[in-house]
Amino acid sequence: MTTPTATVGGFTEPAARAVLAAACRRSGLDPAGAELLRGRTHAVFLLRAAGVVAKVARAGTPYAEVRRTVRLVRWLQARGFPTVQLLPGTQPVPAAGGHAVTFWEYLPQPEHPVPAALLARPLRSLHRLPAPPFGVRPPDTVGAIGRSLAATSVLRPAESTFLHGRLADLAGRLASLSYPLPPGLLQGDPQHRNALHHAGAAVLCDWDTVCFGPPELDCVTVEIHCRRFGHGSGHYREFAERYGFDVTAWSGYPVLRDLRELRMITTNAKRAAPGSDALAEVRHRIDGLRRGRSETAWNIL
Repeated sequence: MTTPTATVGGFTEPAARAVLAAACRRSGLDPAGAELLRGRTHAVFLLRAAGVVAKVARAGTPYAEVRRTVRLVRWLQARGFPTVQLLPGTQPVPAAGGHAVTFWEYLPQPEHPVPAALLARPLRSLHRLPAPPFGVRPPDTVGAIGRSLAATSVLRPAESTFLHGRLADLAGRLASLSYPLPPGLLQGDPQHRNALHHAGAAVLCDWDTVCFGPPELDCVTVEIHCRRFGHGSGHYREFAERYGFDVTAWSGYPVLRDLRELRMITTNAKRAAPGSDALAEVRHRIDGLRRGRSETAWNIL
């Protein structure tokens, strides 16, 4: 199966490139030959000659939301935190229709993604930073799942009923959790593809999901990616040893694991087109949950 109408960051590819071109004109950059790197969430392009990566915020993303992300990254940069660097100058760059584009330093990457072990040091440092001198939203996993379910129209009634019931059960159990780690700044979606190799270490990127709350949420996300996407338990064990905390040994792990996996399903269900490979993968994941198969491999979307 193939996606009937391919989109890039919620745009058609020509529309995404038009937004990119408008932002490049404002910034004195040449969009000619821009290479599409990623398009599932945002439209990410490489301007190879300039050594710049351009990120077109997903269609419908409020400009103010991108501006908040820029403010957070500038704060991290000022503290010397290992993040991919925003280019200097005014950011985000506005384009027609209220769309926002950000420009980042390009770091050439090897073929292999960042291993989980290299995520441990920057994540631990992030979680121990003081609260920024501006507001950072708290986690809203339950709310995000509910909104995704409400916006999803491609699921079968039985699938939707199952997911709603699972969310209600997990929301009730979440309220009673007691967290062993102190709250801190969270990346929100730490995983092998949301970090980059740099000088023998890793720098974090993709700060759109940043929030302030229990670090256990970030740790369980790393564990899920190791288990579900073929990296193996050894990858996670190295991460846990270097980070200094094993989330799987905590009594609240099953609740956070199941909620995070539910979010990974419903976010993709909301965006999946009828008859698409993405929808087939969503159904594969739901079937595994219904059968209680926590080790079933998933395909990355």
